[in-house]
Amino acid sequence: MIKTRYLLSASLITAVIAAPAAAQEQQDSAAIVVTAQRNNATQVINGGEAGVFGPMPAEDLPFSIRTFDETLIYNQQPLTLGEVLDNDPTVRTTYGFGNAAEQFVIRGFALFGDDVGVNGLYGIAPRQLIAPELFEQVEVLNGASAFINGAAPGGSSLGGSVNLGLKRAGSRDVTRATIGIVGDAHLGGSFDVSRRFGANDQWGLRVNGAYRDGEVTIDREDRRTQVLGAALDYDGGALRAALDIAYQEVRVDGLRPKVTITSFIPRLPDSNANYAQDYTFTELRDIFGTLSLEYDLSESAMLYARAGLRDGREDGIYGGITALNEATGDANGNALFVPRTDNNEAIEAGFRGRFGLGSTSHELNLGGNINWQVNRNAYDFLYGPGFAGFATNLYNTPQLPIPGSTLVGGDLDDPFPIAKNRLSSLFVSDTVGLLGDKVLVTGGARYQEIRIESFSYFGGGLDSVYNESRWTPVAGIVVKPAEGFSLYGNYIEALQQGPTAPIDPALANPGEVLAPRVSEQFEIGAKYAIGRMFASLALYQIERPGEGVLTGSGQPVFGYVGNQRHQGIEATLNGEIVPGLRLITGVALNDAELDNGREVVGVPELTFNANVEWDLSFVPGFTLTGRVTHTGEQFADAANTLTLDDWTTVDLGARYVFAAGDAPVTLRVTVDNVFDDAFWASSFDVFTPALLQGMPRTVRASASIAF
Repeated sequence: MIKTRYLLSASLITAVIAAPAAAQEQQDSAAIVVTAQRNNATQVINGGEAGVFGPMPAEDLPFSIRTFDETLIYNQQPLTLGEVLDNDPTVRTTYGFGNAAEQFVIRGFALFGDDVGVNGLYGIAPRQLIAPELFEQVEVLNGASAFINGAAPGGSSLGGSVNLGLKRAGSRDVTRATIGIVGDAHLGGSFDVSRRFGANDQWGLRVNGAYRDGEVTIDREDRRTQVLGAALDYDGGALRAALDIAYQEVRVDGLRPKVTITSFIPRLPDSNANYAQDYTFTELRDIFGTLSLEYDLSESAMLYARAGLRDGREDGIYGGITALNEATGDANGNALFVPRTDNNEAIEAGFRGRFGLGSTSHELNLGGNINWQVNRNAYDFLYGPGFAGFATNLYNTPQLPIPGSTLVGGDLDDPFPIAKNRLSSLFVSDTVGLLGDKVLVTGGARYQEIRIESFSYFGGGLDSVYNESRWTPVAGIVVKPAEGFSLYGNYIEALQQGPTAPIDPALANPGEVLAPRVSEQFEIGAKYAIGRMFASLALYQIERPGEGVLTGSGQPVFGYVGNQRHQGIEATLNGEIVPGLRLITGVALNDAELDNGREVVGVPELTFNANVEWDLSFVPGFTLTGRVTHTGEQFADAANTLTLDDWTTVDLGARYVFAAGDAPVTLRVTVDNVFDDAFWASSFDVFTPALLQGMPRTVRASASIAF
């Protein structure tokens, strides 16, 4: 009995001692889950890096700006930048020409991959496909931004601009590893390590990388991506510096191409069908980076400078297919081999200061930038004898040998320069604050000089030189009649590099760079912060010379054709409706016309997105996600005789956070295009009408652990 009592007493004592420890462990695990779930929340930052104005909240800027942060990239596992921008209701993604080059349609105008900014500099981003794993912020500024960022080297970005922020160390240490799968066979993993060290954590180091490879959900389309990035930054109070270096290598085999059309819209193939030839590929390699310096002259005045460079190399055999028979799917195929290298450098320096003068405040910005680019490339039209191409079929595609060479331009083994560009500018602006900064009036101008040297593919001789310059003004106003509410307007002009003629044998001037052109924009809008929600409304008009194909008695020539005017309305809403329920939504209406009364090809009149996330309070750590994307009808040809149907996709997903010891683990799964709809997504092409098919149903799953 004594022994039994002793054992009972010992058990009781052990239980009493263990109970608080177990309770504490449960509390710690619950805290880890709550914190991780909150950190995983996908949301929009209403503001961003506004070029010469620096970091700005949206309500203080007379332009429309928003930023998607890295949580969205972790949660959605996008393979390209385009899949990140698909979350924006005002942006649509398509392909440029016949390869895997993503381009983005904002306010009905193209934004080329060449003209995406990195850390505020043009010409530094990879030009065809951009892997999103390297970046912690994707900033979208709608409308003309030539004053804010300078002229884009590729001549696009008139309807909007995108700036990418490379990952840097933050205030919290990060050690994260992720594995994932997209579709049935596209496997990959990534890591991300960030530390601050030194006295007062002055130094920061962040290193991250990713590798993925395998067939995606399109039959026989295989993608391989490997990236590595590193950032070292210093914050000494008055002096701040950062060095960012990145490496990206992407290969796509069997890319499903766009479908060139003649007089009809083809019946849709299966959603995962691939009408590419197996010999087609795109291989891209980029090394790029930036160096940034900031020095505070006082609490309200700063000098800054940043420089960047990019060394790019790409090869590819790009496939083309032209639908000939609406009933049978008979088509004509061809191929194009293009080797290319790019060497780009960019520098920007300036002064930003704030001071008072009587009852007004002033924020002064002045500085300049220079961008140099050298493009070396060549081409080989693989069309067979007499540019005849080869017989193929859109619905039952045979695999055939590479057709013979028809026409070679440039040196395929050692491409020589085809274009040398130098874009330089000086800028000055003053933002005057009135009535205690309830009214902000901005006035400024940028002197832009564009020099373009184009060289012949046949011998390398100088073909043409454009050297144009112009002062272009900017004017903006922000009025804040109530807390959280602002009205704004802007007027901006821009001198931009002219477009480049497609490399196509039907043209008399393939690859020619047209003379620079001038555009202008008017915009008014409103922004309103409602609790944790943020709403914006914009009305705009943008005009510029149009581009197209001039036909006559001779061979068609790519050139300027009339004027192009885009008018539209954009409305967006994002934030947390109630605790745990988040929304990112918006709608855009666009009327894009040429002065002959015809609508611009590939510009839908209506686009709409709605992203929803719901943290289930009754299941700790569990979040449901969903997205609806709608794109309205769009014309597919310049004559406005062919129209693409509208389309809508539904994406559903979930994620779950649990604690493995002291480490949070996040499991994610999403299904894009749940109903596996087949649809023609876009027809954005100014030369020959060509359709891009939308992605099939795609399942994405990943697991992340943060140590």
